[in-house]
Amino acid sequence: METRARRMWRVLEPVHAVTYFAPETRAATDGMGLRGGWMSYFACRAAPLGTVGPEVVAAVFYNFHPGMVARALPDAWGYAAPERLIQARLEAVDAAVRRLLPEAVGSSAVRRAAELAREAAEVAPVAGRPLAAANAVLGWADEPHLVLWQATTILRESRGDGHVAALVAAGLSPCQANLTMTATGGPSKEVYQRSRRWSDDEWAAAEDDLRERGLMDGTALTERGHAVRREVEETTDQLAEQGWRVLGDAKAEELERLVRPISTTVMASGLIPPDNPMALRWPESELST
Repeated sequence: METRARRMWRVLEPVHAVTYFAPETRAATDGMGLRGGWMSYFACRAAPLGTVGPEVVAAVFYNFHPGMVARALPDAWGYAAPERLIQARLEAVDAAVRRLLPEAVGSSAVRRAAELAREAAEVAPVAGRPLAAANAVLGWADEPHLVLWQATTILRESRGDGHVAALVAAGLSPCQANLTMTATGGPSKEVYQRSRRWSDDEWAAAEDDLRERGLMDGTALTERGHAVRREVEETTDQLAEQGWRVLGDAKAEELERLVRPISTTVMASGLIPPDNPMALRWPESELST
């Protein structure tokens, strides 16, 4: 049975993910001189941390190859300061939401969703969670649809930081984080290698280590390996549940109800590809309604 924390992630994630896939974001960063989509991604997502180097970003993002991050940072800061990128990504989300969801902008449903999401974000745990903390201290936008996006971003990064902690505690390396997702029915090896840049040799070495530890047999996870991956996901949910527990059942359920139609529209638009490395899936029954 899907936990509340996982259900809320799945419902809120499409709102947050608009910033990664909307062409408005890439157009904004191209206009600043940033080179390519990955430089845009790393710079915009890391901007709340300040002018940090690739080592820090690789550490907190966790599952990207460090060399991939180093091709984007610190060069990106030479084109645009983090403060400028923070503003640019907000403006890009504004344009994207107005294009994708024009009827939602200014609606009473979005105003109420923004109020609840902000309240949830303000009680989401940030201790030991650098990306969540960095986003949580940014000033709030004035318009409700942007407040909603900011809140979902804080909530997403809080969950993601907790997920990294769970991976570290389980002894799964960044490459193994991707590998074990593939082995448990997540996106394919090709998707992760294309989007995370681990080479065949590095992937094979990660498999060898898992086999030596009894977590893999051939190319499949052992029973113990599946148990380790389940524990990572369960710990991630448990850590994320802290904030939802503080918000309370009634408000969490109301937020889910209000945001679900928005996220369904985003997913049905095709903006977020079905083979996305976030492993975000949406029921076909909802997309067809």
